[in-house]
Amino acid sequence: MSLPRIAITVGDPAGVGPELVDKAIRDPHVLAACEPVVYGPPDAARFEPGVLSADAGRAAYEALVRAVEDAVAGRVAAIATAPINKEAWALAGLPWRGHTELLAHLTGAPRVAMMFYSRHLRVVLASVHVALADVPKVLTLEHMVGIIRLAACELPRFGFERPKLALTGLNPHAGEHGLIGREDDDVLRPAVEACRAAGISIEGPFPADTLFVRAVRGEFDAVVACYHDQGLVPIKLVAFGHAVNVTLGLPIIRTSVDHGTAFDIAGRGVADPGSLIEAVRLAARLAAARRG
Repeated sequence: MSLPRIAITVGDPAGVGPELVDKAIRDPHVLAACEPVVYGPPDAARFEPGVLSADAGRAAYEALVRAVEDAVAGRVAAIATAPINKEAWALAGLPWRGHTELLAHLTGAPRVAMMFYSRHLRVVLASVHVALADVPKVLTLEHMVGIIRLAACELPRFGFERPKLALTGLNPHAGEHGLIGREDDDVLRPAVEACRAAGISIEGPFPADTLFVRAVRGEFDAVVACYHDQGLVPIKLVAFGHAVNVTLGLPIIRTSVDHGTAFDIAGRGVADPGSLIEAVRLAARLAAARRG
């Protein structure tokens, strides 16, 4: 069978994305896994490395839209994205905080979640680009049940036929039975109970400071974390540069890097393409499995 065609977007053209893509599409592991197809501005050289601009934000957005259109139409089998800059998108007048929110909008997906995948740890985020003060408002019972169900439904694609999930507590020590906040007992625990009643293998909420250690040791296949940094600090500590960001819940396959645009080193030729290479390879594996 022919290799799957994987769309690779360059992200913000003023960041390290163009350099990462150039390195990735020459990598022998990538070329053995897929036919890469690059999406980016035709005149990328006009963007000054490391300079934030609305023009660069708009260019990153337009490249992603083209890639999604081709993925939905079946012209490419999956999308792997280099990083965008959220400030540049805001300067361009775009209302989406990042890739995840825009992908949900473009595909009409009713519920999506960001998962970071690595060999030793998988983390699903219950909330993403939300201010910390607003996180408790997002974590409703309905939302948490939906995220847990989505994780349980999607993880078999990654080799976990009946995934063992665990949920972090929101508060220190998972609330200490209401002594340090009520959310863990009032929302998170009922969400776990509802999902267990539906046949999902999930435990928690557990104190986050020890749960990730248990997951890395193999006790759980994936952790559902309540907010952005709670989940990303451990995954980046364990696998930074090799972890892959996967959007769950989309009708198309989308993977991405585990880092940002790195304006401080853009244009210097020193950016590590490891995470993008892993993202492309994972996208190719998922596409091949879907093709059967």
